[in-house]
Amino acid sequence: MTRRGTGKQEDPTLTDVRRVIAALVEEMDGLREDVVTLQTQNGQLKAENGELRDEIARLKGLPPRPKFKGRPSGMEKATSKPAGSKGEKRGRGTKRDKLAVTSEVKLKAQVPPGSRFRGYEDVLVQDLRIAVEVVRYRRERWETATGERIVAAMPAGIAGGFGPELRRFILAGHFQGQVNQRTADGTAGMGLEISKRQVVRLLSQDIEALVSEEQDVLWAGLETARWITVDDTGARHAGRDGVVTQLGDNRFAAFRTGPSKSRLAFLATLRSGHADFVVDEQALAYMRARALAGPVIAVLEAHPTRRFGDEAAWQAHLETLGIDRLKVTPDPVRIATEGATWGAIRAHGLLPDTVIVSDDAGQFRLADHALCWVHAERLVYKLQPPIPPFKKPWT
Repeated sequence: MTRRGTGKQEDPTLTDVRRVIAALVEEMDGLREDVVTLQTQNGQLKAENGELRDEIARLKGLPPRPKFKGRPSGMEKATSKPAGSKGEKRGRGTKRDKLAVTSEVKLKAQVPPGSRFRGYEDVLVQDLRIAVEVVRYRRERWETATGERIVAAMPAGIAGGFGPELRRFILAGHFQGQVNQRTADGTAGMGLEISKRQVVRLLSQDIEALVSEEQDVLWAGLETARWITVDDTGARHAGRDGVVTQLGDNRFAAFRTGPSKSRLAFLATLRSGHADFVVDEQALAYMRARALAGPVIAVLEAHPTRRFGDEAAWQAHLETLGIDRLKVTPDPVRIATEGATWGAIRAHGLLPDTVIVSDDAGQFRLADHALCWVHAERLVYKLQPPIPPFKKPWT
């Protein structure tokens, strides 16, 4: 404001300031109302867009979109539940509560005279210690009265001048981290002297104990599992196309690679390393369920020999009975071999009351069988309810 005739600006009065502030507040309230209106319209458009997508999926015969519960955006906070409301999930807690303390260190504080001790404040710290250890084993040497030389035996697990802990580290890096020769470069930084060739030797030589341990894990799993999931997929091995089969539960997992995905190959995997064939009631029941000819079953049941140590003995038995010369459908040799393999599985106490969960592939349909939840859900969407209240969501 300027004074008339002087051109100088006048200071605004309190009334002028109040009038300007009131105008700004009124304008801010209008903008706030506009924002709320836009947020509401945006939410309605999102809901309409989702309904249109669901309608397109329904017309195409696709399952509806899953409902994800993500973190609400800024526009959704107004309608979200406040913190601490009913139904809010509690946190899982810190993982440090599950840690096992391996050592304890007491730290002293510098305090002035007259201070009173109030206990301790605990802090858990996780750390990793990697150190190279070089051990000199001094083996006693003796010579008997007859001139025989005797040297003290080395501890178990030492191979090629390297201890079992190093080999365990290399195997873990190879199978879990998918590294092999690069392990030599990594351990060199730790002060370990080992060549890439020696790493390959530790990975490929004298692994019988590891194979035996892995087989024992599979045996124990199949002997005690209430259920196992199974699946297979294509894989390359030794330059040829093959199949890798996975089986396990929430406690163990096993992988087997072979040339085919036949039921006989799957049964051989379930046999868990054994090579025998058993013709017992379980085997005969399997053969009947697979429509093996009655005379063939009668011949196998009447023979006094019911257990065969390996495949050669079993094939010789089939040739002696003349089963291999029968030209009928289904193939009697294949069905009888599958049944005898199943008999061996049950004779060893494997899969006693185990449910096999799979994608419904033919080779997996054995004993108690169930579909995995993905394939079981597909069957639900194929249902066509005729009752009107239930018809709309499905058609």
